[in-house]
Amino acid sequence: MVLANYTFASFLWDMLLVFAFVIWFWLLITVFSDIFRRHDTSGFAKVLWVIFVIIAPYVGVLIYLLVELRGMAERNMKQVQAQQEQMDAYVKSVAASGGAAAEIEKAKGLLDSGAITQAEFDSIKAKALASS
Repeated sequence: MVLANYTFASFLWDMLLVFAFVIWFWLLITVFSDIFRRHDTSGFAKVLWVIFVIIAPYVGVLIYLLVELRGMAERNMKQVQAQQEQMDAYVKSVAASGGAAAEIEKAKGLLDSGAITQAEFDSIKAKALASS
């Protein structure tokens, strides 16, 4: 029986190998995404990095990390800042307009003043709630 010789130490070793493979695969994806996201490198240099990482995967990934670590960190920080600025701009645009509640409140004021009918108010309310 094959399982008779499989010890807890063998299990731990196998888990360590699986963990190491997952980490390496994650690093490989990170390196490829950084290579293709770069705007400061020519297409030829990108091709050379990709070929190097494919031909010598472990060495290629480690060398890329050693050579481009600072640049990778800076590019990631710029990307996070750009995403944060986009989120801030979106929140400000939604907050400035008041959202659905402000539209419904305006429509209620028009309804109370007699400027619109109940059907028009219901239509405006439905549109406001659908857009939020």
